[in-house]
Amino acid sequence: MNLGNEIKKLAIDNAITLTKLAESIAQSKRKKYSVQNLSSKLKKGTVNLNELLIIMETLGYTVKFEKIK
Repeated sequence: MNLGNEIKKLAIDNAITLTKLAESIAQSKRKKYSVQNLSSKLKKGTVNLNELLIIMETLGYTVKFEKIK
């Protein structure tokens, strides 16, 4: 499973552009964050946890850590 591809699929399913996701990250981090930067991180698989949480919230999802039983 490629995280970048999964995020792109969720974005398409929710009619949200990478531009909107990059804007959400920029707003949350209070610094410049370009679409090219996001696209590169998705392609390379280098999205960090903070960015992932912002992306998922923008897409209307939550990230849950659950201990394996």
